[in-house]
Amino acid sequence: MNLLINMFQNKDLKFVSYGEILFDVFKHAKKIGGAPLNLASRINSFGFPVSMISAIGNDEDGKTLLNYLQKNGINTRGIITNNYPTGLVNVELDQHKSATYIIEHPSAWDKMEPNETLDKIVKTSDVFLFGSLACRDEVSRNTLYHLLKNKQPYKVFDVNLRAPHYQMETLKILMNHADFIKFNDEELLEISSELGSTFTSIEDNIDFISKHTQTDSLCVTKGKDGAVLLWRGKLYYNPGFPITVADTVGAGDSFLASLISQLLSNGNPQKAIDFACAVGSIVASSQGANPAIKEEEINKYLDTLN
Repeated sequence: MNLLINMFQNKDLKFVSYGEILFDVFKHAKKIGGAPLNLASRINSFGFPVSMISAIGNDEDGKTLLNYLQKNGINTRGIITNNYPTGLVNVELDQHKSATYIIEHPSAWDKMEPNETLDKIVKTSDVFLFGSLACRDEVSRNTLYHLLKNKQPYKVFDVNLRAPHYQMETLKILMNHADFIKFNDEELLEISSELGSTFTSIEDNIDFISKHTQTDSLCVTKGKDGAVLLWRGKLYYNPGFPITVADTVGAGDSFLASLISQLLSNGNPQKAIDFACAVGSIVASSQGANPAIKEEEINKYLDTLN
């Protein structure tokens, strides 16, 4: 990946991403993926130091994933090797190129046991990214709960609902630990409704979740219609960019990686959401979750807003 370090001010932020690393298995291809790995890869491409906490099996797929992370400069001290198979996800794309997933269980990343190395990685990081899928199994769920007790890092929760692999009680706990929460519009409406919201608009439900979780910063993606960002109590919008979708795999991950990197490095929320929507659009118009992106590609999108 090309380093886009000139687009960020504070490059000393240390990130750690917790959760699944795996292979997405398509009809004619097998690609490295997993939302936490995609987040780590994109943040790493911006020039920030990133650590990955996950688990692989003692198999060829595991070796391939470990080599990929090391080759891309992602810290692998938090990668555990255990006796479960490295994760595989069967991905099917519908006529709109949207993905559905069949996720094998148990996979190595379901069985992440706590250890002192993981504690140290989180304690020495500035930003801790985590998602809901890694909580489908009690072992990795309890390890995440343990790590979230650390007060040091800024905690970013990537709501990533993959039926039937989530429970509302778990989502409540994760939201209450988070400093920042990212949803897509369907996830926002589903969770808000489960918590008792009778609102139908995105903005009303953003306000509802913000009050319910006492979180003043969250974001909702809306597919082709862009995104809405609540940052420290104020709303910001991007209307989306017109693109031809190749596949949606990883687009939301690159969006979140771009958004949180910009927010915490540069501190300009409108520029952050515009930048994130541009990167997400480039990924959605490309094959695979982690295409290389050049600065001029991003600027080409951003120039259309002026």
